Amino acid sequence: MRRGIAATALMASLALAATACGGSDSGDKADGPVTITWWDTSNATNEAPTYQALVKQFEAANKDVKVKYVNVPFDQAQNKFDTAAGATGAPDVLRSEVGWTPAFAKKGYFLPLDGTEALADQAKFQSNLITQAQYDGKTYGVPLVTDTLALVYNKALFAKAGIEAPKTWDDLKTAAATIKSKTGVDGYWGSTQAYYAQSFLYGEGTDTVDAAAKKITVDSDAAKKAYGTWQGLFSGKGLHKADTTADAYAHIQDAFVNGKVAAIIQGPWEITNFYKGSAFKDKANLGIATVPAGSTGKAGAPTGGHNLSVYAGSDAAHQKAALKFVNFMTSAKSQSQIALKNSTLPTRDDAYTAEVKADPGIAGFQTVLPAAQPRPALPEYSSLWTPLDTELPKIAGGKESLDKGLSNAELAIAKLVPDFSK
Repeated sequence: MRRGIAATALMASLALAATACGGSDSGDKADGPVTITWWDTSNATNEAPTYQALVKQFEAANKDVKVKYVNVPFDQAQNKFDTAAGATGAPDVLRSEVGWTPAFAKKGYFLPLDGTEALADQAKFQSNLITQAQYDGKTYGVPLVTDTLALVYNKALFAKAGIEAPKTWDDLKTAAATIKSKTGVDGYWGSTQAYYAQSFLYGEGTDTVDAAAKKITVDSDAAKKAYGTWQGLFSGKGLHKADTTADAYAHIQDAFVNGKVAAIIQGPWEITNFYKGSAFKDKANLGIATVPAGSTGKAGAPTGGHNLSVYAGSDAAHQKAALKFVNFMTSAKSQSQIALKNSTLPTRDDAYTAEVKADPGIAGFQTVLPAAQPRPALPEYSSLWTPLDTELPKIAGGKESLDKGLSNAELAIAKLVPDFSK
């Protein structure tokens, strides 16, 4: 899952219109290689070069296939693919966020991969990640990278304050005050984004919706308690006030990597950026712990990550080439290379080599993965955070009451899942 990634220049957006191939390419010749288009949604600066290098390796080993690589800003990709697939044709392969996979599968945009070359090593992948790539009994994506959220912290500041990683949100409030007293640095800075607030719901044994019961639960008593805890972490000694600006993600990240705040909630996609900060020149100073638990004693965060999916609208030749490409990109060798270069988490156990696990960031996040909670098999699920991304900053900034904000979110979510009761 990526959150808070800024859009790239307008030229990049305009270029996408020319790259959706719909399974055909003017460069294809009857006696030449098949050219497939891949939309990669990884970070263009920190991650994309690794994927571009793998594309070259694939082409060198498969002379019959050429890959047109296009890096698409993550925050634009879902809508752009939806538009392309429903109109003139989409790219042959998409790096699809796990929440998008069932939604596009429901629309018929993704090819079922069961029994294909893309899933030839299915047994090697973590079973829960394969399950998360399924919709209506079929598999529509091959897990490429996985992630979850964790409490990441500055070990030196925690040691100076004489404390360990907190186990509960209440412990975190106490720890933040102690860190402020002992070091002069704020102990914690929380996000107002819905994805980052999800762990508070899990800590109260609830969610935005109850998919099995087809009921909206964002305004339930348990959810109010969860969001009340979340809201309470924006005020108090050592607790940084809510940042409701458009650049909040960058502000929080910058403060943490440079030692201006002792702890935040973050995912493994930022590991390489952690190491670039002045506070983590020594990688061993990066602490990683399971997100704190709520009043139920439960702790956990959403399972995120990305699958590689194949466009169902491509012709047979392009689908065959795309399946071969997906198999290569999700192999243990490729995933290990991606992990070593990008510090992202592999989705198959045989990719966690000794060299990969030597990265303290990867090793640390691997320990919190068991507490990650898979998303329900609901195509609309990832879109349910959008109303909350509108309301939560207002609540955190004091412009709206918690009750009003959650009531507004409930009304908006009801329009997204009209067959769900309140």
